[in-house]
Amino acid sequence: MTEIMELPPTAQSFIVHWGEMGTKWGINRSVAQIHALLYLVARPLPADEIAETLAIARSNVSTGLRELQGWSLVRVIQSLGDRRDHFETQGDVWELFRILIRERKRRELEPTLEVLRACKDQVRDAPHSGFPQLESRLTAMSEFMEAANSWGERASRLSPKSLKRLSQLGDAIFKLAE
Repeated sequence: MTEIMELPPTAQSFIVHWGEMGTKWGINRSVAQIHALLYLVARPLPADEIAETLAIARSNVSTGLRELQGWSLVRVIQSLGDRRDHFETQGDVWELFRILIRERKRRELEPTLEVLRACKDQVRDAPHSGFPQLESRLTAMSEFMEAANSWGERASRLSPKSLKRLSQLGDAIFKLAE
């Protein structure tokens, strides 16, 4: 049995909050808390230590770690002399952002675009007289989603340093668009 890690109150507050934010983003609270712990600790941890530190069932930790690996947010690390898998997350928040953009684009934007394209084809082939705005609304949504997909694609190809620099342009970008 591993020794329970003593988390400072600040880390506890962040982990609890990150878990709450996770639920608002559609992510299981314990999955978000596992990610927050790994981010703050900044060293690989075995699953049993994660479970004890967060007071989460070992089975929930295993499920959460698999989900985080599926999102490419956590990777397995082997430690010399220890047969257990250890888990770590990216320490660069801009790289985490790139990963999230890529994954959300793949999981959410691309399937939505496929459905929108199919719906537009259906409307074009068989107009719905009871919904005269249907085609124009689908077209507007499709154009918006295509733009978001394009932005996501371009952002995910930028280096973390370039993403940070782009965000620091701040108001200058918005002033150009006005």
